[in-house]
Amino acid sequence: MTSIGTGYDLSASTYSPDGRIFQVEYAGKAVENSGTAIGLKVKDGVVLAVEKLVHSKLLVPNVNRRIQTVDRHIGLATSGLLADGRSIANRAREEASSLRSWHDAPPTLKDIAERIGMFVQAYTLYSSVRPFGISTLLGAVDKNGPALFVVEPSGVFYGYHGAAVGKGRQLAKTELEKLKLSELTTREAVYEAARIIHLVHDDAKEKDFELELSWIGAETNNLHVPVPEDLFKDADAKARAALETFE
Repeated sequence: MTSIGTGYDLSASTYSPDGRIFQVEYAGKAVENSGTAIGLKVKDGVVLAVEKLVHSKLLVPNVNRRIQTVDRHIGLATSGLLADGRSIANRAREEASSLRSWHDAPPTLKDIAERIGMFVQAYTLYSSVRPFGISTLLGAVDKNGPALFVVEPSGVFYGYHGAAVGKGRQLAKTELEKLKLSELTTREAVYEAARIIHLVHDDAKEKDFELELSWIGAETNNLHVPVPEDLFKDADAKARAALETFE
């Protein structure tokens, strides 16, 4: 922290003299210290993958999931503070339910991302609350086709072909840029997502992790569901083998 920031980081509603809001930047640091989450928008759907760091061997496997379902056709993955992620997931479900009821049709992902972005941004305006310490990946197949959005702690949201957030985001983005995403199927994307998550985790070998994978696309009738166990195991095994070959 430089001297110009002294005293200006005590509230999310106070700007520093150079126009920065330090509490929002600190929220971004919480995301950077968390496990990596990636999303791939391909020609027939979307794949979400998360590196969920395991902090204790006593934890029950496959609980406290970072990938959740918002609506039948919308999936959500988070990187950052787990409790904040649950709060945002619950808010997203409420927004999806409201939009579905209002329009009598499945909500589009852009509408959900916009509403979540507005909600997150509201928490950067008041000194009585703090910004959410998460970045949120939203993936879906709606009436406009496959879609992928990222909502940042500041409330800004962008649409992506491939996105990565969390500790290993830079390496993951480099790997995503090498792929011809528009030519991949969701099944092929599952293998690529597993490979990328194993690759970025290699820089933090001292911590165990669980791989989470979900997909939405033609093979799932455009529903957001976990990747089938046989495909998951095959993708995980090939990712480990590719990592050993890389080394």
